[in-house]
Amino acid sequence: MSRTEIGERPHHVAFLLVPEFSMAAFSSAVEPLRIANMLAEQEVFTWGLLSVDGAPVAASNGIVFTPSGGLKDLRRGNTVIVCSGLNVQKYQTKPLENWLRRQDRLGVNLGAVCTGCYILAHAGLLDGYRCTIHWENLASFTEEFPDITVSTHLFEIDRNRFSSAGGTSPIDMMVTLIALAEDRDLAQQVAEELIHAPIRDQTEHQRISLPARIGARHPKLVQIVAAMEENLEDPLSPAELARDAGLSTRQLERLFRRYLNRSPKRYYLELRLQKARQLLLQTDMSVINVAMACGFTSPSHFSKCYRAFFDRTPYRERGLPGPHLARAVEQAEDFARG
Repeated sequence: MSRTEIGERPHHVAFLLVPEFSMAAFSSAVEPLRIANMLAEQEVFTWGLLSVDGAPVAASNGIVFTPSGGLKDLRRGNTVIVCSGLNVQKYQTKPLENWLRRQDRLGVNLGAVCTGCYILAHAGLLDGYRCTIHWENLASFTEEFPDITVSTHLFEIDRNRFSSAGGTSPIDMMVTLIALAEDRDLAQQVAEELIHAPIRDQTEHQRISLPARIGARHPKLVQIVAAMEENLEDPLSPAELARDAGLSTRQLERLFRRYLNRSPKRYYLELRLQKARQLLLQTDMSVINVAMACGFTSPSHFSKCYRAFFDRTPYRERGLPGPHLARAVEQAEDFARG
């Protein structure tokens, strides 16, 4: 993104607040702009808050923000940043899609923090662009938008599109954008003022390293767990995992028992069930399709494993009746209607 693409001074940013947006991500995006103005001792950036209808919007923590207007009230804007968070699918609407497409036609830069990329993707505005999204939403996003290039990086800047994963990563993204719009010295001063130096590069990953996550640095174990995470839809057999790591199946068992206190088969199953829960909560995929996406060929086996691990069925997870109960309800309704 070049200086001319960002626009002339003052660079104006409109933050579109979607209900249940992440306050941490929003604050991390707006504060660097305020600090840049303070340090530059002039109005380098201006900003405003929008909601779809102009009404107050509650963040995911319950704090309510009053915007300056609705979509129709945007008078000028070099940049629009979509700020969302929980249950983002609920707030995707045709009017919002049409408005975002219109901004794109007008040459407005489009950004997103946390789960905002879901809204841009649903509007067809990420086709041919790189983006990123919070790691918890990555599985559901790739299932719904398989043709969009999505990374696990902290943030992505691709021409007039930019996105960050949420949390504090918008600080790094906005500081980088400040460097592009103004100069790197100002950007570095902003980062230091936020006690966020050094500035993290956009290619850094969101999550802590795999050895840190599993609490072990054994190279063979790390290699095997990475292979498991990359093959959740088509699980590898213990023999395949052991062979690829240059181990026997007995050595594989001992390795997992020693460091993770469970068998490799059990650990693999837990990874697949965790992905299934994310898909159930974050997508409209059918339970059967979720089962298949997580390597279960039998819906009944999936339901049994899910209930044993989470103490509720996949249908109950969504607040839906199970398939047998659903059919019984339909039959009762048909009988009542005569």
